[in-house]
Amino acid sequence: MPELPEVEVTRRSFVDAIEGAQVLAVSLGKPLRWPLSCLPQELVGRSVKTVDRRGKYLLIALSQGWLLVHLGMSGSLRFSADLPAPGVHDHFELVTTRGCLRLNDPRRFGAVVYVESLSSPLAIKLLGRLGMEPLSETFELGLFTQGLKRRKMPIKQVLLAGELVVGVGNIYASEALFLAGIRPTSPAHTLSRPKAARLYAAIRDVLARAVEQGGSTLRDFSSSDGKPGYFQLEAMVYGRAGLPCKRCDTVIKLLRQGQRSTFYCPTCQKA
Repeated sequence: MPELPEVEVTRRSFVDAIEGAQVLAVSLGKPLRWPLSCLPQELVGRSVKTVDRRGKYLLIALSQGWLLVHLGMSGSLRFSADLPAPGVHDHFELVTTRGCLRLNDPRRFGAVVYVESLSSPLAIKLLGRLGMEPLSETFELGLFTQGLKRRKMPIKQVLLAGELVVGVGNIYASEALFLAGIRPTSPAHTLSRPKAARLYAAIRDVLARAVEQGGSTLRDFSSSDGKPGYFQLEAMVYGRAGLPCKRCDTVIKLLRQGQRSTFYCPTCQKA
């Protein structure tokens, strides 16, 4: 599943190219997770102002309204002036004067939704409960520490929930917890202030490095210009069950939390 780094990498890969473009046509393939919420032809003639991000949503600002794009489990965007004919898994196209933005999504858990404004009921429904942005100034250590104290779930599941801090997906939660020396099963409210501070710093560090590396390509992720990510090559624990820890040689363990795989080092992450 594309997580925050992959979505941010995707945004950066086409934002400059599409800004100022005028919409010439919009076409839909098979239904996605949610309907577009407007007639495709209503978007024709509008221009693209910019592309922002909130959590794992791309926010395409138009001269009137917004397109909220979610890549779901298997989605990816391509932007080019010379794309081939749409394939069976291409379900949304925004044809502009600068090129075509196309969503490919084999499992169709992604979505492209139109809203009149980010304060509209539909936008609030999709974005309103998202937590702090970990790579922005809104991610404050004090608020993060206070939020942990109010949550009794295991810390890994708190991170994945996205209501305290958004976008720390499965790969990056495992890596951040390793970097902070915290066991994934530790109840969030039991973390001391020093541990919370280490985790705060680790989240920012891991996500920033992941963006620099182009995200993680475990199956088929690539940015809108077709480039894969390389962060998975430097993972310390994720996907390394049964292998020695790169730091202490202890065998990396695997456990299931909320139907998700969690990887950790029993020695480096004692509590």
